[in-house]
Amino acid sequence: MDTTPVKLAIIYYSSTGTISEIAQELHSAGLKAGAEVRLLRVAELAPQSAIESNPAWAANHAATAGVPQATTEDVEWADAVIFGTPTRFGNVSAQLKQFIDTLGGLWAQGKLADKIYSGFVSSATAHAGQEATLLSLYTSIHHFGGITVTPGFTDPNKFVDGNPYGTSHVDAQGANPVDEVTRTAARIQSERVVRIAGVMKAAA
Repeated sequence: MDTTPVKLAIIYYSSTGTISEIAQELHSAGLKAGAEVRLLRVAELAPQSAIESNPAWAANHAATAGVPQATTEDVEWADAVIFGTPTRFGNVSAQLKQFIDTLGGLWAQGKLADKIYSGFVSSATAHAGQEATLLSLYTSIHHFGGITVTPGFTDPNKFVDGNPYGTSHVDAQGANPVDEVTRTAARIQSERVVRIAGVMKAAA
């Protein structure tokens, strides 16, 4: 029976910082739950001119420059992976999708299977494809042979944020900072992922 700590990778893309903040909350909760956690961002694909055209985007780009960039090795290392992305027309961002597309080699070797996966998301307006984005993300997990662990309504606080598919936040173009409702949802999600991954790891 494997009693070593769960290895959790939090892999995200964030443009203006909302997803970065949620990722930090997931990271802290994962550590408190006893996991070994890697906080990782995927590569930016947008040109520098586009980044500089939006002050919030430029600020977050600079603030997160020191966050390690995710590699396929991080996914292979992990027992559990939580992916984060802003919505893009009801789907994951191009930046996160590009990273997922690099996992084909691991997939072909069966190294993505039997891991725990979950997701978190943000949008500028209410609804705005949040659940569709998470379901689109989870479609890839089915192809991996992965095990999707969502928060569901497994905690009374989940009836406050109301999204059983994963943590989500409406940032209103920066007018709504990440609040305690979202932070609580992130903690619930991270703790659940670590707990279920621990059960799977011990059983293996």
